[in-house]
Amino acid sequence: MSLDHDEHDIPRELTILYATETGNAQDVAERLARYCRRLHFSVRMFSIDEYSMENIISEHLIIFLIATAGSGREPRTMTPFWNMLLRSDLPHDLFDHLEFAVFGLGDSAYDKFCWPAKLLSRRLSSLGATEIVGRGEADDQHHLGLDGALDPWIATLSGELLKLFPLPSGVEIAPDTIPEPRVSVIDGTDSSSEPGLLYEIETDVYHTATIVCNKRITAEDWYQDVRHLEFDFQDDIQYGPGDIAVIEPEVSAADVDAFLISMGWANSADETFTIRHALLDQSLPNRLPRTVTIRTLFTKYLDFNAVPRRSFFALLRYFTTDDLEIEKLDEFLAPDGAEELYDYCYSVRRTIREVLEEFRSAKIPREYLFDLFPPVRPREFSIASSVHKHARKIQLCVAIVNYRTKLKIPRKGVATTYLAALHPGDQVSIRIKKGLITLPEDVSTPVICVGPGTGIAPMRAVIEERILLDAKENTLYQGCRSASKDKHYHQDFSGYAAEGHLEYRAACSRDGLPGVQRTYVQDLISEDAERIWELVGEKGAWVYISGSSNKMPAGVKLAIQGAAVKFGGKSEGEAKEFVAVMEKEGKLIEDCWD
Repeated sequence: MSLDHDEHDIPRELTILYATETGNAQDVAERLARYCRRLHFSVRMFSIDEYSMENIISEHLIIFLIATAGSGREPRTMTPFWNMLLRSDLPHDLFDHLEFAVFGLGDSAYDKFCWPAKLLSRRLSSLGATEIVGRGEADDQHHLGLDGALDPWIATLSGELLKLFPLPSGVEIAPDTIPEPRVSVIDGTDSSSEPGLLYEIETDVYHTATIVCNKRITAEDWYQDVRHLEFDFQDDIQYGPGDIAVIEPEVSAADVDAFLISMGWANSADETFTIRHALLDQSLPNRLPRTVTIRTLFTKYLDFNAVPRRSFFALLRYFTTDDLEIEKLDEFLAPDGAEELYDYCYSVRRTIREVLEEFRSAKIPREYLFDLFPPVRPREFSIASSVHKHARKIQLCVAIVNYRTKLKIPRKGVATTYLAALHPGDQVSIRIKKGLITLPEDVSTPVICVGPGTGIAPMRAVIEERILLDAKENTLYQGCRSASKDKHYHQDFSGYAAEGHLEYRAACSRDGLPGVQRTYVQDLISEDAERIWELVGEKGAWVYISGSSNKMPAGVKLAIQGAAVKFGGKSEGEAKEFVAVMEKEGKLIEDCWD
């Protein structure tokens, strides 16, 4: 049951909080904010890590948009907020003043579909808050993507909001026309505005780093280019195993030039203009200067290499003048056009730049650049070194993204292409972010590290740190395809093993004979079931899993469950609960990504 409202004492305002990994939840948040503005709400929108939980006490209505990370975790941006909500000393009526709604984004191919959204909904209710509509759950497997669940959920939410906050007499829902731009622009430098940055997250601290090493560590004839990168810092930086280096990439001058020419912006690309943030419920790229040029925007802040979302085509429709192009956009946006849009755009990873090269009649006003183009997202890389072994340094292990689809032009990762082109002496700005991994306080507690592919990066940091702490029982399961092609840092690990600091096992999945079943890290753990149970069941070992969130993390946990059954005398149900308790107590940590 919802709270009773008096239109005279409850302000017509709401807050939207989003937790995102790839930007989808932020995109949904901005769409929802625009819609709520049509209902005449004053909207405040925050990434959940930029929002202070203490402010909830003064809120009366919050809408949460929560993505799912890995195989069921909350996004990293949500972890501090979530841990605070889980405190046992919070009173059961803490949020009895609060009404809320939750929309989750996930993929039903994973067991824990929209799990963080479900947990958040339950926890807020247990603390006295009132859920005003049923939780929405977007599924990547739906033929309409997240829109398949989002559109009907917004319609339901809208109806409930209008019941709780009826429109004043004579006021109607604003028409669904072209949205207002989030910025206004003024030619040249505006002397009335302050110099410096228009938008910056105050808590973000960046350090200047100089690259000193950028070398390929996969074989030259191997299909994948994986780099070892080393950065030196003047600042006395501090970080722990599992922490993350956040890097804001830049697009190469050649790519920017080609894009500007294709858009007809080359002649005006270096003319300065001043930006004013007109709609505060719509975000802007971090560290955006007030005065910029179009060239600067597309070098550092706006991403023309992103695969566009459906909302991009809806907005592009307003700027297109050619009848055939308008007809094609209308086909994409029609309810029965989802499959056609998927084939045209998503299945081949067609970029915004490639779309605009086909919809040539579109003329995009400068004030709508921030609405049509997504921001260049900072990229996060697990640090592959211990700061106590490498003072004032960070080392990374990065796979350079480069693949082909049915389109002729190869798909390249913006950030990894930027990193691959760096030379010794080049400088970059790096922010350090707390990761998910914590080490046992007691160094005698064993640890088991599982790291296939570039998931080996945080495992290397853990092992370096543990050896420096003189921790004796360290086990590593490394996964690769070929012992001679992509077994990253194996010389380091073999050396530690020879010195007695590490039990080291590697699964080289493509090195077996033809027709023989491939061996993965979870298979080695199953082979070592007796020792695994001795470590986790008898000695209380902590387990760290890092890598792609495909079948591997679930396979590793199943292998541990198998050890609990075979050598711990547990039933299948008891073994599953044993692993679940390890996770709940922070003794089994997944640091995985899609």
